Amino acid sequence: MNEPRPLPTPRRQIAAHGATATLCALIALSVAWEWWLAPLRPGGSALVLKAVPLLLALPGVWRHRLYTLQWASMLILLYFTEGVVRGWSDHGTSALLAWLETALAVVFFVCSLAYVAPFKRAAKQAAKQAAKLAAKQTANPVPRP
Repeated sequence: MNEPRPLPTPRRQIAAHGATATLCALIALSVAWEWWLAPLRPGGSALVLKAVPLLLALPGVWRHRLYTLQWASMLILLYFTEGVVRGWSDHGTSALLAWLETALAVVFFVCSLAYVAPFKRAAKQAAKQAAKLAAKQTANPVPRP
C-alpha cells in the first residue's frame, strides 16, 4: 500500500536525521549505562536488554519509514517514563544518565512527530477530498446511455 509522500523539505529531512541520531544515542546510552557506567549490579545487568526494542526500530527509522517512526514514537514513551522514574529515584551517575535518557526520548519523540505530521495532514486532506468526490457523485449520478 503506497503512502502519500509530500516532497522532502529540509525541515523534514532534519527531523528524520534527528530521530535517527537520537535513537542511535539512546541505544548507545542504554548499553553503556547497564554494562559499564552505572549498572544495577557490578559487572552489568540484564537491563541492557532494554536496548533490543530500539535496535528493532533502528532499520526502519534509518530508512525514514513512516510506519516505523509512528510505532517507535509510542515505544519511546516507555524510555521517557523509565528515565523520569530513575531520575527521581536513583542517585549519582545513574540519576544523571536517567535524565539524559529522558532528554533523548523527548528529542526523538519531537523529531518523529515533526517528520510524521505532514504525511498525516496530507492523508487527512486526501481522505476529505475523496469523501467530497464520493458525495458529489452520489448526489449527481451520471446518466447511463
